Amino acid sequence: MGKEKEIVVSGIRSTGILHLGNYFGAIRNYIRMQEEYNCYFFVADWHSLTTHPDPKALRGNVFRVLAENIASGLDPEKVTLYVQSDVPEIAELYLMLNMMAYKGELEKVPTFKDKVRQNPDNVNAGLLTYPVLMSADILIHRGYKVPVGKDQEQHLEMSRNFAQRFNNRYGQLFPEPVPFNFGDDLIRIMSLDGNGKMSKSENQNATIYLNDSDDAIRSKIKKAKTDSGPQEPNSVMPDYISNLFTIMRLVSTPDTVQHFTDAFNNCGIRYGDLKKQLAEDMAAFIKPIRERAEAIEHDQAYLNRIMREGAEKARASAVQTLQEARKLMGLNYY
Repeated sequence: MGKEKEIVVSGIRSTGILHLGNYFGAIRNYIRMQEEYNCYFFVADWHSLTTHPDPKALRGNVFRVLAENIASGLDPEKVTLYVQSDVPEIAELYLMLNMMAYKGELEKVPTFKDKVRQNPDNVNAGLLTYPVLMSADILIHRGYKVPVGKDQEQHLEMSRNFAQRFNNRYGQLFPEPVPFNFGDDLIRIMSLDGNGKMSKSENQNATIYLNDSDDAIRSKIKKAKTDSGPQEPNSVMPDYISNLFTIMRLVSTPDTVQHFTDAFNNCGIRYGDLKKQLAEDMAAFIKPIRERAEAIEHDQAYLNRIMREGAEKARASAVQTLQEARKLMGLNYY
């Protein structure tokens, strides 16, 4: 019998349309992980309730996010792909962990402070206990490796704390989860206007989405920020130019990248030509993902089957963890 695969757990936000940064920062890693690990990937619909989304929009977003992830290469046969709210055991573990989470530590979380500043009229308990629900998401499968961005690392540290507290108080059950990104430098794709990273909601004209049409891609890349070009050979690239080359390395052939790199280093770069080439290569890259996602999104029967099967697999794992937790806590009376 082979060595048991390590468990990887990661949540996918159920808001907004996925973009190039999501694809190269997260989904592409998921596709590699699914070959080597026991992966649980879920759409975090409960998490989105902190901002009270419109029910119709939420439903549509969940279907679209699933479709885009599958179209990008996530294989429901290889991973457990499910919707968070289809696994009620997560909510019960969340309740148990809340008994070990303290108001003071939750109020210190930087993301909580940011949300309070942004929406002072919507400081709900779900917002405060967001890291506890995130911990329940991971610990319900006894997840060990968790792909997270820098902004989530503190939440993961809290998950380790909750795992430790439970284990110390009731007995060994949970591994202490660690951040995991395949040991590579994470690819960070900046907005095409040079301001911060690509975002689902910030500047939509400077973000390339997985459902953008070929013409939309051409238009966005054409407007990308450039300058008059280097004045001296082998100059250091400004970050917004370097970003265009980062994107080009992801979607164009090595020869193309080399051609424009040499042109930059020899002060002969024509940004109009670079953008034109990049736009065509990007359109060719996005098109099959966009078309496949549209087809999946319209196949309601297929999506329903994927969601049901994913929920069954996720619940089988969650029920086992919860039975153990109840036993250790003395909550088993029969």
